[in-house]
Amino acid sequence: MKGDTIAAIATAMTNAGIGIVRISGEESFQIADRIYRSVNGRKKLSQADSHTVHYGYIYDDEKLVDEVMVLIFKAPASYTMEDTVEITCHGGTLVMKRILETVIKYGARPAEPGEFTKRAFLNGRIDLSQAESVIDLINARNDFALESSISQLRGSLKEKIQRIRQTILHEIAFIESALDDPEHISVDGYGEQLYKIVVQMQEQLRELLLTYDNGVLLKEGINTVIAGKPNAGKSSLMNVLVGKDRAIVTDIAGTTRDILEEQINLDGIILNVTDTAGVRETQDIVEKIGVDRTKEHLLNADLIIYVVDSSTDFDENDREILSFLREKRAIILLNKSDLPQNISEQELYGILQGEKLNHPIISVSTKEKKGIEKLEDKIKEMFFTGDISFNNEIFITNVRQKSSLQSAFDSLSMVGKSIEDGMPEDFYSIDLMNAYEELGTITGETAGEDLINEIFSSFCMGK
Repeated sequence: MKGDTIAAIATAMTNAGIGIVRISGEESFQIADRIYRSVNGRKKLSQADSHTVHYGYIYDDEKLVDEVMVLIFKAPASYTMEDTVEITCHGGTLVMKRILETVIKYGARPAEPGEFTKRAFLNGRIDLSQAESVIDLINARNDFALESSISQLRGSLKEKIQRIRQTILHEIAFIESALDDPEHISVDGYGEQLYKIVVQMQEQLRELLLTYDNGVLLKEGINTVIAGKPNAGKSSLMNVLVGKDRAIVTDIAGTTRDILEEQINLDGIILNVTDTAGVRETQDIVEKIGVDRTKEHLLNADLIIYVVDSSTDFDENDREILSFLREKRAIILLNKSDLPQNISEQELYGILQGEKLNHPIISVSTKEKKGIEKLEDKIKEMFFTGDISFNNEIFITNVRQKSSLQSAFDSLSMVGKSIEDGMPEDFYSIDLMNAYEELGTITGETAGEDLINEIFSSFCMGK
């Protein structure tokens, strides 16, 4: 319950230099007084000033548990806006557990996952979009995800949503007032005026919605499949990109029979790279399973890197791979440029034109690591049109937020349609309120308890 005093280990459960046990709630200082002893017998922690650090020991009755530093935060000037105590102890897993057990023994209860941040939300310190940015910040895997999370944590999305909601609320209030007092408030020409406002709000929502695809790719990574015939150089490319010998490389066709996956940070872009079994007709049952898995991955890829062996003939196996490239982002690598060529770049372009495909072709040699920089540049150009930078732009990377934005956009479209159809003003109010409510789920102002509980259940313990 909200009034309970909760406690949890706020650092990773592993041996480290320090560990932190966090306590939050009305009884935080009283519990701390029961287990903390100062080295010089100074006043109790409950009598200390906020935002101070104290050196001493944690005791369970008369048994010494650990030597600690204790930080005091008095409400409302804390993360949760409640009285908060953070015990910084030695970082062993056993000592952290012992301190937590002692804190619980003397009055606290174990915190649920994300409960500290949930209290920060419930107490009004942050909104729901900021709360979600906390877990995104913890899970950030590149600079973009980090900066995007920090931007939302500082309230960038919250402020934009609040401005749109305030505009909607103003129009709802005007309509209701006009309906209640038609003698003094005229609605002549109001539909045309409202239509312009609705279009402006839709444009703002559209801008946010358009950031979703790139935002998710930058945050979670581009699902990249390396495909080609056996022995085309797929595993060699994988090893070059990863920077180590992750895949087995031999001259024997069909060496890769299972799926190999690696995550690569490419100048701030995450590539979730999958090296697949070579596509060819085979009677080998195990290899055939690998080929079938390759085809499944090709269907779900964000990017296909198709490796063509330029030292061999282009055959029906290659043409089958081409069939997976339709309506896909793909780059074709003409590999083994260091060997005598059986197919040239110009000939390959001709084949693509015949298949009505228009994918870029890059000549490379994975053996000599030539052309790899061109591949990296092409990926960035293909997905993000130039250099990757954050520039304080708000990116939507959360499918829940996207869904709410889309629903609000659709409700505003209904308002526009009602205006065009000459419907009465109370029809406008209904759809305006729907848009207002949908946007409120992003900030948490209209979110239900079940949704809130579901969001915070995905947090790590102690946060």
